[in-house]
Amino acid sequence: MKRTPLFSAHAALGARFVDFGGWEMPVQYAGIIEEHHAVRQRAGLFDVSHMGEIELRGPHALSACQLLTTNDVGRLRDGQAQYSLLCLPSGGVVDDIIVHRVHAERLLLCVNAANTEKDLAWITQHRQGAEVVDRSAEFAQLALQGPRATEILTRLTALPLHDIPTFAFREGTVAGCPALAAHTGYTGEDGWEIYCAAEQAHTVWNAIMDAGHACGIAPAGLGARDTLRLERALPLYGHELTETTTPLEAGLGWVVRFTKDAFIGSAALRRQQAAGVARHLVGLAMTEPGIARQGYPIAHASEVIGTVTSGTKSPTLGKAIALGYVASTWRDIGTRLNIEIRNRFVGAEVVPLPFYKRAA
Repeated sequence: MKRTPLFSAHAALGARFVDFGGWEMPVQYAGIIEEHHAVRQRAGLFDVSHMGEIELRGPHALSACQLLTTNDVGRLRDGQAQYSLLCLPSGGVVDDIIVHRVHAERLLLCVNAANTEKDLAWITQHRQGAEVVDRSAEFAQLALQGPRATEILTRLTALPLHDIPTFAFREGTVAGCPALAAHTGYTGEDGWEIYCAAEQAHTVWNAIMDAGHACGIAPAGLGARDTLRLERALPLYGHELTETTTPLEAGLGWVVRFTKDAFIGSAALRRQQAAGVARHLVGLAMTEPGIARQGYPIAHASEVIGTVTSGTKSPTLGKAIALGYVASTWRDIGTRLNIEIRNRFVGAEVVPLPFYKRAA
């Protein structure tokens, strides 16, 4: 399995490792629930160096990105980032990504770790004359998340963090190392994703942990990352998003910009929108004891009408929650459904998303 530059740091902290898309990654240190609460209440630091970084360069970079992605990169100014999707001609999702516009001839795409090779091939196939550069091995990426994240990072950089809006980024130094600090994250809390050279990952990691010690910072693994993102109903590729699900089904129509020129998948998505979406991603709260897991059938009475994509017991809310696709007939808030768990039907209710919102 592949390892990030910080593997030895995680081992020294007593991390428990798992195979995640071919990467040996820390799933937890002290424990998933403890790390989850640290992020919600104080700050947590994640190593997400397994993520891929692909650049589009040159005078055709913008036009290539417009063709490849569902969102409108023409709306971006230098130093802005954007959540978007790569789609197949069928409208199915190749990957969900974040596009960073460094300038008009340099766009940095952050892609999911397990999809990096697939995405690279797809982007190269549709590059429209742009230069495509896989920089994944060059970067380490750290995610500092939580209500005290900005306070901690301020101690390590001269960047004007309080003046950088969400989904914007700046290049400067963090702990004396050249870095890109993006005001983005995947936890539902305020925070930063910090890109630095792989060989400087230990310097940046240790500096952040030291600077956050008095604030109660905790190293956090993939287990807490999953429970945090699920509470905020953020999709995970391979669960809510796949090549056989579309953005409209997943509730991501807000990143599908039909007002721009045609993009890969736009014709199929227009047809789906016109015909009406037959299934929708919904939030479910269990009304009886039990935890829904990916792949469990969703039923109305005993008729299967959908499938769970993600589920857990929410550490913040103290109840079992899940996401899943159901036939559109059953998507209304308050609809009573059942989840088949170990050959028995357990009650659940369709609830508003997200499950959790941080205080303003």
